[in-house]
Amino acid sequence: MTKVPSLNHDRVIKYLKRNGWIVVRQKGSHIRLQKSTPEKTLKITVPAHNPIKRSTLSHILKQANLSVDELLSK
Repeated sequence: MTKVPSLNHDRVIKYLKRNGWIVVRQKGSHIRLQKSTPEKTLKITVPAHNPIKRSTLSHILKQANLSVDELLSK
């Protein structure tokens, strides 16, 4: 498992969009995304910070059920 980097929000949003997430709204410095699955609708909030803290990015990836390796490979 790779160590979580600190990345700009633009790169994280692009990656999430490629994985089926849709930007629903933005209020201030928080961007809300959602993804519909057969069981439920998943929702996450990404702060529009440059860079996003490593711990925050780790929590975002956990909520999105994605790995760091997938993020860095794209």
